[in-house]
Amino acid sequence: MAPKQLKKHQNVLIKGTKDGLTFFLNDQCTFDSLILELQEKLSERPKSMDSEGAFVRVKLVTGKRYLEESQIDILSNTLSEYIQGIIETIDSDVITKEEAEALRKKQQVTRLIKVVRSGQVVEVDGDLLLIGDVNPGGSVLATGNIFVMGKLLGMAHAGFQGDTEAVICASSMLPSQLRIGGVIRRAPEKEEKDVQLMECAYVDESGEMVLDRLQRLPNIRPELSFVQ
Repeated sequence: MAPKQLKKHQNVLIKGTKDGLTFFLNDQCTFDSLILELQEKLSERPKSMDSEGAFVRVKLVTGKRYLEESQIDILSNTLSEYIQGIIETIDSDVITKEEAEALRKKQQVTRLIKVVRSGQVVEVDGDLLLIGDVNPGGSVLATGNIFVMGKLLGMAHAGFQGDTEAVICASSMLPSQLRIGGVIRRAPEKEEKDVQLMECAYVDESGEMVLDRLQRLPNIRPELSFVQ
């Protein structure tokens, strides 16, 4: 009996979908090996176009492989030559330096010990932890969450780049205006508002801004709690 041959590891897997073809590319092999196998597999497939004469739409899934522009050009030319394919999307787990910096800023916490006085504006990337008051006429803005360890008497705008998952918390919540993403809540009338300590504001599933006890925050936004 002839010895059983080991199955060769595939560097390229091709899956047909209703939207075209998806190519799963191994992120551990060399790029040259990847192209050789891709050419081999594509040479076995007939050149085809859909019924309307459009090119075959291709999605590349590259995992942790970073593709340089020159490599994308080689892949694009190979697909075009063999199957008249055109790369529509590239799904990669790798992020660019610019994307990594934007993510860092989004996740950072800016800590300030000060009083934000009337006419002053504090604006930060990521979360803001303010130890002090926000006086009437003062404003605090953050792309992430806002935590005020003091009286919030002015305006607070969390998630000001559109993040409606952000929250606003304050030791004493008596703001002139609250904003989360594009959702606005104005100050309640004095007779409608009893002074409560340690409140949080968030946007619920209906898109309305809600004020609640701070103790409810772990249930509302459990992802805010983490241990490094």
